[in-house]
Amino acid sequence: MTRTEFARLVRDDIGIDVDADDLDRSFDELAGWDSVHLLAMAVTLERTTGATIDLPDVLQARNLASIYELVNR
Repeated sequence: MTRTEFARLVRDDIGIDVDADDLDRSFDELAGWDSVHLLAMAVTLERTTGATIDLPDVLQARNLASIYELVNR
């Protein structure tokens, strides 16, 4: 999954308006973001990619780029 595809997934499935350039911004800088989105991201990513997402790692993420890296390791 590319950064652009990941951003599209966040935008389309989670409802947060981001593009690939926004992935490095902290969650506090993303309009409409709250902690519930982290859980939704984990579920969506597992469903979409088939990857197992470690919830403690997701909860420690500081931005979407960190979550993107979890999926692509």
